[in-house]
Amino acid sequence: MATLRAVSFPSIHLPTISATPPFEKSMLFNPPDRQLTSLSLSSCRSKPKIKLLSTISSTVSTEPIDPPTPEAESSGEKEKFDWYSQWYPVAPVCDLDKRVPHAKRVMGLDVVVWWDRNEGKWQVFDDSCPHRLAPLSEGRIDQWGRLQCVYHGWCFDGAGNCKFIPQAPPDGAPVYSFKKACAAVYPSIVQNNIVWFWPSTEPRYKDIMMKQKPPYIPELDDPSYSRLMGNRDIPYGYEVLIENLMDPAHVPYAHYKIMRVPRPKSRVKADREGGRPMEINVQTLDINGFVAKQENGHSKFIPPCIFFASPDLIPDQGNGSASSGSVKKEQSQRRFLLIFICIPVSPGKSRLIWTFPRNFAVWIDRVVPRWMFHIGQNLILDSDLYLLHLEERKIHEIGPSNWQKACFVPTKSDALVIAFRKWLRKYSGGQIDWAAKFDGALPPTPPREQLMDRYWSHVVNCSSCRVAIKGLKVLEVVLQVISVALIGIVAAIKQNMVSTIAKTTVVSVAVLCFAASRWLSHFIYKNFYFHDYNHAFV
Repeated sequence: MATLRAVSFPSIHLPTISATPPFEKSMLFNPPDRQLTSLSLSSCRSKPKIKLLSTISSTVSTEPIDPPTPEAESSGEKEKFDWYSQWYPVAPVCDLDKRVPHAKRVMGLDVVVWWDRNEGKWQVFDDSCPHRLAPLSEGRIDQWGRLQCVYHGWCFDGAGNCKFIPQAPPDGAPVYSFKKACAAVYPSIVQNNIVWFWPSTEPRYKDIMMKQKPPYIPELDDPSYSRLMGNRDIPYGYEVLIENLMDPAHVPYAHYKIMRVPRPKSRVKADREGGRPMEINVQTLDINGFVAKQENGHSKFIPPCIFFASPDLIPDQGNGSASSGSVKKEQSQRRFLLIFICIPVSPGKSRLIWTFPRNFAVWIDRVVPRWMFHIGQNLILDSDLYLLHLEERKIHEIGPSNWQKACFVPTKSDALVIAFRKWLRKYSGGQIDWAAKFDGALPPTPPREQLMDRYWSHVVNCSSCRVAIKGLKVLEVVLQVISVALIGIVAAIKQNMVSTIAKTTVVSVAVLCFAASRWLSHFIYKNFYFHDYNHAFV
């Protein structure tokens, strides 16, 4: 892969948030200063919306949140965050194939997502056939649009009802109608082009979407905004993933030469990378998350999954008069948002869905293939993936509750990370409540190439990259065939039938085709399978 540069993305407005540099890491493009909007999420509203952060600066504290201490927290609220009474994203709709069931794991729950063409909606089931517990995700959608377990052929409709048991005698008891023959169904909803599910199959939650819905981000449904999405399975846990996205100070170092970090021209660089002090002030947090104000933007954390940021608004450089009305001025402003949806999968594993909506230069997304954006975004994720995987193991050794004692975080650049760790400790005992599903151990560390594998962590789950890699592999084979065919033609031609110049030209084309096929093979491997990043030699 040639030189990868962060591309500037437009801005979008979300709930009350304040974030600037922290999200530079996730920006595939290097966004100019823009404003982040605020996302107001009400836990029991039918459609929580995100509102513009135009008034947030007046509500944000001017002092950073103090590091959490056991004494302060023990005397604080006793409110506990319920991890299993929340909506969780499963996957972007654009990356789901309606022809097949998809296996996913979220909050330690194995689920299967499939398209119910009879109901015209995505269904989320427990990934377990009630017969012998075989995974339904290994099944298929039959000709009547039912989910079929391919172990013994049992079929289920969108409500989980068993519609057919091949082994049951047709003139016997209708065993398929028994309650125990039904598949377990989770409440699910599509919002902002993402499939969400509620992690409980209890009947009392069947209509939970009528009382509570996932956080709603209007920009993702606004046709005037770009809204490309990406997703990737991450080999370290939710806690490390989300705090890393909240940390702007690591960008010039962990992503050196990958992302351009804007800095004042008047400032003298203290080192090669140009790190600098950062002013990040966090508003008093509560069980619903927190808001932060940075030097030129805002950010917000809405538990359990959403963290987003936006630079301050930038007016378009048009010919409009400075004396235009406030409405016209608002319409002329460009907006860009960095939205990260962090999904707990299991201890030591997480999943990230990212999208960077903007209301300017939207045409770029229509011209540049989606998979090309993913190449750059995956490189950003890979450049600090290994060190974060190892860091998580060190945190696990000391114990999550001892994070503040073990880590020395004296500067304001760590304010968001400190706030998240404080929120986690205050409302969830310093870690996710896995409901006794796991023993607390982290999975073993695989070889580096396997740990940073892109194919199984991203490509197989991305509709764009799956198509791209197939097309590129076909092109590679075509180039090799052309090369061999041309050499064969030259060898078959008699000595005096064509000129030396013609032969030389044909041979040259054959060599170029072969060289192009080898380069393409390297390109495919580096961008769709494994791309190492050695910080010592950058």
